[in-house]
Amino acid sequence: MPGKPLMVQGTGSYVGKSVTVTALCRIFARQGYRTAPFKAQNMALNSYVTVEGGEIGRSTAEQAFAAGIAPSVDMNPILLKPNSEVGSQVILRGKPIGNYAALDYWRLKPQLFEVVQASLSKLLEEYDILVIEGAGSPAEINLKAHDLVNMRVALWARAPVLLVGDISLGGVFAWLYGTLALLPAEERALVRATVINKFRGDPKLLGDGLRQLEELTGVPVLGVIPDLGDIGIGEEDTVPTTHFGSWSRDGDLLRIGVVHYPYRSNFTDFDPFFREPGVEVRYLADPSMLERCHVIFLPGTKQTIGDLRWLREQGFEAALRQRVDAGAFLVGLCGGYQMLGE
Repeated sequence: MPGKPLMVQGTGSYVGKSVTVTALCRIFARQGYRTAPFKAQNMALNSYVTVEGGEIGRSTAEQAFAAGIAPSVDMNPILLKPNSEVGSQVILRGKPIGNYAALDYWRLKPQLFEVVQASLSKLLEEYDILVIEGAGSPAEINLKAHDLVNMRVALWARAPVLLVGDISLGGVFAWLYGTLALLPAEERALVRATVINKFRGDPKLLGDGLRQLEELTGVPVLGVIPDLGDIGIGEEDTVPTTHFGSWSRDGDLLRIGVVHYPYRSNFTDFDPFFREPGVEVRYLADPSMLERCHVIFLPGTKQTIGDLRWLREQGFEAALRQRVDAGAFLVGLCGGYQMLGE
């Protein structure tokens, strides 16, 4: 008997879809259900290599771990790794198939959705519950015709949808109401509940607002999730703003600087350092920050020549040479290692 799908969509990017899916995977798995995550298409420079040797988005891999299973390429059949302002490397079921500009990629979408359907069908046969994650917002009306990851997936899988909104940014009631208002009736009918995420304070203060939202939309508010802070799950395609900024005044710390060029990739490589006692890590977009570094990393990149050009234009090359001459260690990873060659 096929498994049951449940989909988590959001009012926008970074509202907490990935963490919500991770939590649901863990909850269902603990209740004894065979559970797996799924995301049809992901855009991220941080990837995870599965046991099959294929690449998928890191957040999907962490969701699989939360469910107590090994990540598989079917859990994220399409991965886009941006390598220019207008194009990406396309990873299909774990393997690269080429670099595509946006318009060229859109022409592939009929064939790509067949791959999505095949992976969905396979997982629904193997698991009791499939927790599906959307991307961005389902109400991007300018991109609706090209949807591969939100309501098109929900409609095909007949998946009930939880719509997540982030209250920490302000305007969550307008976001939730507006998202629902922009959905066609067939898609709106799939939204069974809304969830308010990242709340700080006394939830009782939301009481009247929640009631009004339910009356206006006809969709119940399932719950309010508190702001959990840093829960140790790596960011997929952004560096938290807390990882930038000036150095502390503590003179006993080992200071690690990571050069933050435009097409850096796999920056989750450095996450363990952030949890290491006695170590301070900063991402550096200004060469003046190199002055107090003991160790400097040139991270991976999807555009080695372009990022090397940026590094030189920003004045990093001379500053790096000076810092190494002063005794700092310079380490290159992947594309960063290539930059150290001649």
